[in-house]
Amino acid sequence: MKSELEVFREYVRQRGLRWTQERKLILQKIFEIHEHFDVDSLHWLLKQNGVKVSKASIYRALPLFIDCGLVREVDFSDGHWHYEHIYGHKHHNHMKCLGCGEVREFEEPILAQVDQRLTQEYGYSVVFHQLEVRGYCPACQKAGEETRAR
Repeated sequence: MKSELEVFREYVRQRGLRWTQERKLILQKIFEIHEHFDVDSLHWLLKQNGVKVSKASIYRALPLFIDCGLVREVDFSDGHWHYEHIYGHKHHNHMKCLGCGEVREFEEPILAQVDQRLTQEYGYSVVFHQLEVRGYCPACQKAGEETRAR
């Protein structure tokens, strides 16, 4: 399997884009993060490591990383986008607690069967699906968060 840097280098070469040190450093930091992140936290981590990159550069680089299949956007409905690196990882989905905001990842093999059925029934070539389940975690249910949040 190619490294994320090799995948991205090939991606930019095929599209006639520039391979820059800035994009390389952003991508390397993303693959050091093993949780969901937003632009502000990524910018802060880069800054802490002495990397001088603007938020604008991060915002410009992220769509490229997403387009080449290294990163995906995740909407937790909290007013801004979150991201995670996905290259080299099994496909997963998310559950979000409406009480405490906890996000848990899960894999559900039956969803691959749904993808196959959609392909057969509608002729689509399913490339990707994203499922987010929202509810209340056991701790919030016990604490009565469900009734307070309504």
